[in-house]
Formats: sequence, C-alpha cells, structure tokens
Amino acid sequence: MDFYGGPVHPTPPFNAPAARRLREALGMAPGHVAYGLAAQYGLRISAETVVAWERGIATPGERELTALAGVLWCAPGELLAAAATLREHRMTRDLTVDELARQLGMTGASYLRMEESGRWRGNEKQSGALCRALGLSAAQFMTATGRDEELAELLSSAVTTRWQAYVRPVAKVVPLDRALVQDVLEQLHTDYQALMVSTLSWSSTGQERSGSTGDAGRAFLARVVEQFWRTAGV
Repeated sequence: MDFYGGPVHPTPPFNAPAARRLREALGMAPGHVAYGLAAQYGLRISAETVVAWERGIATPGERELTALAGVLWCAPGELLAAAATLREHRMTRDLTVDELARQLGMTGASYLRMEESGRWRGNEKQSGALCRALGLSAAQFMTATGRDEELAELLSSAVTTRWQAYVRPVAKVVPLDRALVQDVLEQLHTDYQALMVSTLSWSSTGQERSGSTGDAGRAFLARVVEQFWRTAGV
C-alpha cells in the first residue's frame, strides 16, 4: 500500500455476501482462507475474523482486501459494493496510488492529497485520463471528485435565470463536450420554465429552490442534477 504520511482512511465498502459466495464456490472453509492469507501474504488473520468479514461484523482493510481477493481468485472490485469515492474506484480497479498517478502524469503524493481531500484539482487532460483509468462515467466522475454540489448550484441558476451565462461554468466542471452542455442547459431551462408555468411541479412556491438549506431545496437540487444527466444521455 502506498503511504505518504496522510490520514488513515475508512475501509472501502466491503461486499460481505460476495466474499462468502466466492469462498463457497471454491469449496473452501473459513480456515482455508485464513491459512491462505498467512501462507501467501503473511497476514495473521483467524478463521473467526474471516467469518466476521462475511457476516458484516468486521471489515478488511485495504491490504487485507487485496490479499483476500488473491486467496479467493477474484479481483478486489468483486469484493466491493458500489464505489463512490476516488479511493473506492481505485481499489475496484486494483490500482495502487503510484500506478494510478503515473497514468495521470502526476506524482503519487500529489494524487494522494486529492484523493484524501475528496477534491479533484487535475487539469482537463488529467481528468480525462482519470475517467479512462478508473472507467468513470461523467456522473461518477462528478461524485468521486466532490463536484456534485457545485454542479447542482450552477444548474439551479441556469434553469431559473439566463442559461446562456452558465454554459462555460458548467462545461468547466463536467467532463462533457461544451456543445452538448449548451444543448442540455437550453433544454433544461425550457422544460423548467414550461413546468413552472403549467404545473409548477419542480418548485411549487419558489421557496423550494431558494431554501437550499431545507429538505425542499435539497430535493430540488437533486432533481435538477438528475434531469441534467438524463437529458445529456450519459
């Protein structure tokens, strides 16, 4: 595991039922898994701990997860639930910090700082390389790099005011072609205005959008982002 003096992270989202299914498919008992972890990877893990992992009582760390995947003849991603963060996506692809950083053209330390903070600072070329290396869709990229909230605020303003003013800001945030962003914003603005005039189904009083700290405001932001990705077709 790469380490640059950063904080300790929570373990990735472990898929406990998958671990048990994979073990049983190989005809192995928990004790066999424990033996393999020790013999192949030098990890002193008891059979009881293996059972605890499979029951969701305990969770393996990154090194343990990689070793467990080796013992069970599977990729680490098969032992993970749906990834959301950069670290989780990297783990799913079985990449170390240094391996991924090399593909992005940056140092391991620089990449790790962004992974730890949850805020992506890479340029356009590096963002494209990140999506390719981790197999990220545009929507997954936004979530993993901590830009969902920023996008939601931009889209909220775009559909309720002059959408043309937000083409460039949105295009800078999302990994989509600017022409597509323009078309999507125009469509969202048109749809929103039509709904406001007819059924008011997106914002019944206008307070749903402006009250962004309340449940109604958050629901509006979530809906406008969902509609953006649906309209973009990505």
